[in-house]
Amino acid sequence: MAGMFGHAETAGAAANRAFKSQLNKVYGWYTGGFIAFILVLAVLEQMGLPRTWIGFIFLLATVGLYAGIGIMSRTTDAAEYYVAGRRVPALYNGMATGADWMSAASFIGMAGTVYLGGFSGLAFIMGWTGGYCLVALFLAPYLRKFGQFTIPDFLGARYEGNLPRFIGIIAAILCSFTYVVAQIYGVGLITTRLTGFAFEIGIFVGLGGILVCSFLGGMRAVTWTQVAQYIILIIAYLVPVVWLGMKQSSVPVPQFFYGYKLEQVTAKEKQIIADPKEKEVIAIFKQRADDFDAKLKDPGAALEADKAAATKKLADLKAANGSVAEIQAAERAVAALPKNVDDAKKAWTAARAANNSRATPLAGMTPHAQQFAGDPNGDEKAKKAFDVSRRNFLALVFCLMVGTAALPHILMRYYTTPSVKEARESVTWSLFFIFLLYFTAPALAVLVKYEVFNVLVGTPFDKLPAWISAWSAVDPALLSVADINKDGIFQLGEMRIGGDIIVLATPEIGGLPYVISGMVAAGGLAAALSTADGLLLTIANALSHDLYYKMIDPNASTARRVTLSKSLLVVVALIAAYVAAQKPADILFLVSAAFSFAAAAFFPALVLGIFWKRATRWGATLGMIAGLGTTFYYMATTQVWMRSLFGVTRPIELWWDIQPISAGLFGVPIGFAVIIIVSLITPEPRRETQELVEHVRYPNLKMGKA
Repeated sequence: MAGMFGHAETAGAAANRAFKSQLNKVYGWYTGGFIAFILVLAVLEQMGLPRTWIGFIFLLATVGLYAGIGIMSRTTDAAEYYVAGRRVPALYNGMATGADWMSAASFIGMAGTVYLGGFSGLAFIMGWTGGYCLVALFLAPYLRKFGQFTIPDFLGARYEGNLPRFIGIIAAILCSFTYVVAQIYGVGLITTRLTGFAFEIGIFVGLGGILVCSFLGGMRAVTWTQVAQYIILIIAYLVPVVWLGMKQSSVPVPQFFYGYKLEQVTAKEKQIIADPKEKEVIAIFKQRADDFDAKLKDPGAALEADKAAATKKLADLKAANGSVAEIQAAERAVAALPKNVDDAKKAWTAARAANNSRATPLAGMTPHAQQFAGDPNGDEKAKKAFDVSRRNFLALVFCLMVGTAALPHILMRYYTTPSVKEARESVTWSLFFIFLLYFTAPALAVLVKYEVFNVLVGTPFDKLPAWISAWSAVDPALLSVADINKDGIFQLGEMRIGGDIIVLATPEIGGLPYVISGMVAAGGLAAALSTADGLLLTIANALSHDLYYKMIDPNASTARRVTLSKSLLVVVALIAAYVAAQKPADILFLVSAAFSFAAAAFFPALVLGIFWKRATRWGATLGMIAGLGTTFYYMATTQVWMRSLFGVTRPIELWWDIQPISAGLFGVPIGFAVIIIVSLITPEPRRETQELVEHVRYPNLKMGKA
C-alpha cells in the first residue's frame, strides 16, 4: 500500500513538473511574441501607419488574446471554475495575483497621486505593500488549510451557520462592486484614448474584454489570462520610465537614482513659486474666487444682474450686426446662466472652491519632497495642519494595509495553489511582482514632474506638444490649459491635470513614439481588466455559490451553479458599467473606499476566526455589521459624492480630522471589540469547530486532543 501511494506521489510530482515546464514554454514564447509585436508596430508607425490604427490594433490584439485564453480555458467543472482546480504553481499564481492586485488605481492612479501629492502619495505604496505582509503572516496559508472556495464560504464554515455567511456575502459584494466600478471607469478612459470613442461607449467596448475571460472559464480562465496581462502591464510600465531615465540622466534604472532628479525638481519648484508670472496667475484665480464669494452674499441680486448683462450684450451684438461667432457665443452665455437661485448657489460655490484651489503656488500641488503640510515649528495654525496631515497619512496607510489583507478577490487567489506550502511561496512571488511596479511609481512621478517643469513651463501656447490637446479632448476634467494672464506663455498654474492620466501620457511627455503610448494604454487596460475579472468573479461566486448553493438550493447540480454564476456575472458587469458611466468619483477614492469596507467587514472576523477559537457566530455577525456599518456611515456623512447620493445636508463633521478615504480606521477596532465582547458573553463554538481551528494553526496537533 505504501508503495502504491509512493508511486502515486511520484506520478503526481512528475505531472506537476511537466505542467510547469509546459507553462514556462508557453509564456516564454508569449513574452517574445509580444516584444516582436511592439517592434513590428514601431516599424509600421515609422512607415506612416496612422495613430488611430495603432490604437485599434492594440485594443483588438490584446482583447483578442484574452478572449482566446478564455475560450481555451472554458469549463463547467466547479473546482476548475471556482479555484482553477487548485493546481496553479506558486510562481504563476504570484504573477496572476500581481495582475489581479495591480488595478487601474495601481497602474494609472498611483504614480499620478505621487505626482500631485508628493510624499503623501507614498501612503498608497506603503499601505498596499505592507498589506501583503499581513496576508503572508496572518491569512493566506491558514485560509488555504481550511480549503473553502470563497471568503463567505470560510465564514459560514468557521462560524457555524448561514448568518455570518450572508453578512459576508453582502460585504463581499459591496467592496467588490465599489472596486469594480473604478476598474471599469479606468477601462473606459483607456479605451477612449485608444479608439477615440465617447467615454460611455468606451466603457462598454472594454466591458466585452472583461466578460469574455471570466464568463467562459471562471477562475481557470481568469488565472491564465492574468498571467498574460501581468507580462504586458509590467513591460508597458517599465519601458517609458527607463526611456525617461536615459533621456534625463543616461541612467536605465532611475528607480535607484531618482533622488538626484528630486533635488532638481525641488530647486525648480522654488523658482516657479518666486516667478512673477506665476504669481500673476494666482492673483487672477484669487480675484475670481473673491468675485464668486461676493455673488454668494446676495445670490438673487447677483443672478438678476448677470442675466441682465448677458441679455444686453446679446441684444447689442444683434443690433450692431455682430459676427455669427460672437452672437452664438453670447447666446451660449445666456443659456449657461443658472436657472434659479439654488442652481446659482451650487454653481458659484463650486466655482469659488475650484478657483481657490488653484489660487495657490505650484497649481495647488504640495512641494514634492515636503513630508506633511504645515510646520511642526510654526504658529498654531501651521502646527495643527502638520498634525492633521501626519494623522491622515498614518490612517490611510493603516486602512490600505488592513484592507489589502481582507480583500476577497485577492484572498481567493490563494485557494488555487496545490498546497499550503505553495500558498506561502505564492505570497512571496506576489510581493516580488508587485514590488517591480511599486518601486517604479515614485521614480516615474518625479521624472514626469521634471519634464513638465523644464520642458512645458515657459513654452509659448502655440508651440505646446500635441498630447495636451489630444488628452484635453478625451476629458477636459483630466487635462485642460488656458492662457489665464493672456501673455501667450505657459505657466504651471495655467494647467489643470488629473492624476489618472500621468502614466498614460508619460510616453508622449517623454517624446516616445506613439506605439509606446499604445503599449502603455494596453498595459493599463490589462491592469484594469485583470482586476475587474477577479472582482466580477468574486461577486458572481458570492451569489451563485454562497447564496444560492449554500443557502437556497444545496442540491443544485454543478452545471446549474456554474451557469447561474455566469449569468449573474454578466448582470453585475452591466450594472457596474452603468454606474461607472456616471463618473461617480475619481478612481482612487472608489478603490480606497473598497479597502476600508473590506478592512472593517472582514479583517477582524478573519483574524479572530483563525487565531481565537473562542470567537462565536454571534460575535462575528455583529462585529462585521458594526465595523462595516460604522465605516459606511462615516463615508456617507463626510464624502462629497456620497453625501449628495444620500441627500445629506448637515455640515461635514470629521472625527479627529480623519478624511473619509480612511473611514476603515474607525470600523476595524469597533469590529474587533464587538466580536471579542459578544463572543465572551455567548456560548462558545462547538468542540469540533475549536479543534479545527487548533488543527489549522498547529497541523501536527491530533484532532480530538485539543
